[in-house]
Amino acid sequence: MAAPARFAMSVDVEDYFQVWAFSGAVARARWDEFPLRAEDNTRRLLDLFDAKGAKATFFTLGWVAERAPRLMRDIAARGHEVASHGYDHKKVFDQSPDEFRADLVKTKKILEDASGARIRGFRAAGFSIDRRTPWAHEILRETGHDYSSSSHPIAHDHYGDPNAPRDLYEVSGVIEAPVATAEVFGRRVSCAGGGWFRLAPYALSRMLIERASATIEGPAIFYLHPWEIDPGQPRIKAAPLKSRLRHYVNLGVMERKLAQLLGAFPWTRVDAALGLS
Repeated sequence: MAAPARFAMSVDVEDYFQVWAFSGAVARARWDEFPLRAEDNTRRLLDLFDAKGAKATFFTLGWVAERAPRLMRDIAARGHEVASHGYDHKKVFDQSPDEFRADLVKTKKILEDASGARIRGFRAAGFSIDRRTPWAHEILRETGHDYSSSSHPIAHDHYGDPNAPRDLYEVSGVIEAPVATAEVFGRRVSCAGGGWFRLAPYALSRMLIERASATIEGPAIFYLHPWEIDPGQPRIKAAPLKSRLRHYVNLGVMERKLAQLLGAFPWTRVDAALGLS
């Protein structure tokens, strides 16, 4: 039997104007007014993953998949996993159970029709499955999802629960696979990617990811977004300053740092790392 995979790579396929931090400045009704850059940026990631021999899971918005169906089929054809990120980036705790169920069913059909692959995984917008959504995993099971990677077990002003498990756990027959955290001097810190990875020195990020993989049950799951390798993206000037600082910090170095990280560890898909593929 093969040893369990220790490192899982994931991409949240959403565009620069769809991030939660900009939701107050860019209404969903205006999304079609913005140029779609997620497809080209995702293809750049696919090429980079191929060059480094890495596999990944692409948690994709149904809204994006509707506009880039060929991209979904190409992701699957190149050996990666297509998974659900919901239809249009609504947080789970802002939906009723019936709304969440309808969103899952709608998105799953869009992704399966576009990719030709079964959709088994889900990641909530803003890691928004938490104590406010005790019904979420049961609905995921009902709608044919085998796992979720919707927990970021840290303290953060937009998401997270510092008391949530760092390890894999199961609820209602669905595996919950939190993204990577590490313990430093008794304090839990994120090493899962995003702005932390862009801002922190590469050596520190690598050390923390390795520590996470050695101290949690299950893989160390890393995540990024296609817009993070796109320093030329249009600026959302109406967004709050704090949100803009977080979003735009070190976009110009992300691709280089990511290439280093891909070469440092053997990265695989989330479903494969969980023994589901």
